[in-house]
Amino acid sequence: MRCLALLFALGGLVFFSASAVAAEPTIGKSFPPSLESYQDASVANVGSVLVGRIQAEPFNLIATVIFFLAIIHTFLAPKILHWSHQIQHRYEERLREIHGPDLKEKIPRQFRQSITASLLHFLGEVEVVFGIWVIPLALAILINKGPEVARNYFNHTVTYVEPLFVVVIMAIAASRPIVQFAEHVLGLIAGRSPARWWLTLLTLGPLLGSFITEPAAMTICAVLLGREFYRLGPAKRFMYATLGLLFVNISVGGALTNFAAPPVLMVAAKWSWSSAYMFEQVGLRALAGIILSNLIYFLIFRREFSSLSASSQILPGDESRRQEPVPFWITGVHLIFLGWTVLVAHEPALFIGGFLFFLAFTTATTAYQDEINLRSPMLVGFFLAGLVIHGGLQGWWIEPVLNRLSAFPLLVGATILTAFNDNAAITYLATLVPNFSDPLKDAVVSGAICGGGLTVIANAPNPAGQSILQKYFPEGSIAPGGLFLAALVPTLVMLFFFALPR
Repeated sequence: MRCLALLFALGGLVFFSASAVAAEPTIGKSFPPSLESYQDASVANVGSVLVGRIQAEPFNLIATVIFFLAIIHTFLAPKILHWSHQIQHRYEERLREIHGPDLKEKIPRQFRQSITASLLHFLGEVEVVFGIWVIPLALAILINKGPEVARNYFNHTVTYVEPLFVVVIMAIAASRPIVQFAEHVLGLIAGRSPARWWLTLLTLGPLLGSFITEPAAMTICAVLLGREFYRLGPAKRFMYATLGLLFVNISVGGALTNFAAPPVLMVAAKWSWSSAYMFEQVGLRALAGIILSNLIYFLIFRREFSSLSASSQILPGDESRRQEPVPFWITGVHLIFLGWTVLVAHEPALFIGGFLFFLAFTTATTAYQDEINLRSPMLVGFFLAGLVIHGGLQGWWIEPVLNRLSAFPLLVGATILTAFNDNAAITYLATLVPNFSDPLKDAVVSGAICGGGLTVIANAPNPAGQSILQKYFPEGSIAPGGLFLAALVPTLVMLFFFALPR
């Protein structure tokens, strides 16, 4: 509780400090200021560049401090959830002492829940963290820049296409016909062995991201891993290792083409990178890294596979697993909706319109459908929307770091930076750097996809995977530190392959 109080106290201090910043930016009227407007390209020292940019626009520092407070909050989220459960447990114990053991009959549902526990549970949901910290950011912009600047930034500067797309693609990809189809196709290879399912989903599953987009591949892989692996009760260490592998493999597995991975999509058109170029320069290294990473973890945990029960019992909270087959024509229509969404991924009016038709179709074929779960997609979309709002104000410090590194340091630097910001934002900022050489282009994109599994915020599909799988973990949440350590080994493997001479 003290950590949470300190976090919000720091946020309040930053917010009140924001009121002291001049109401008008000193280097022009645009917000955030364009990187060219700083006119510091000739300054070689990164520290001097950052200090100069803060002096030119003091709000840079405020926005970045709020952003890093949000990141700290994500690391505290599992602990906050734990506090929530403890408080709720003590509250129920007190109620039982007063009213007896059967609370359901004696106390209405709304009075059985502790308000404090509910509030802490909300603050402990990782998916809402960046949305929560948008509130002080928005108020700071409103106070310092005025309502017109704030309205323009949230309505026009920030683009919400990716969050909207992830909501739609997650909902479609998690539908019963799609999951059953993927389960059948992958099951031809995996058979009934948990070990073979593990290898199949972590090797072939991520490669689907190069064709049906990474969020769709993440959704399918996470749902099937939950059914075929996590529900069998693996050891906690094994659970985190698998999650780290999944996040890293999805991040690089979507880079075999030039249209499916967000960090690649940001640069493909501007740098004229074709799918053939991506497969030759990135895809082969990604395949090698995926295979070696899976092999390393498979050998480390090979003895634990034998302890996994192949029981068909579904644990509480697991996905519905109706066995009757879906008619082929219904599956075909779902695949058409999935393909349409991927095809028009950058045109929200079209993919949202298609999604409404999809919902109508699922209603008409209810007998063969599970209920479309929109809670997880909406939470993930909310997470990503908050992230792009904060990320849009971080270019002032990310761009000079990228611009002043040679190829190998840039590869490592982009990997590290990706852990603190969405990897698509890293590659987008790289497109703004003038005279970027081909080796530097390869290095920044390689680093961005290599680091995409280190944290939940590092790659857009990661929140989707976390939302689907977190119920299998202790306390119903995924510890950021556990994810980071689990993803570190496959990340280093990927860095090894991408650092090799081209």
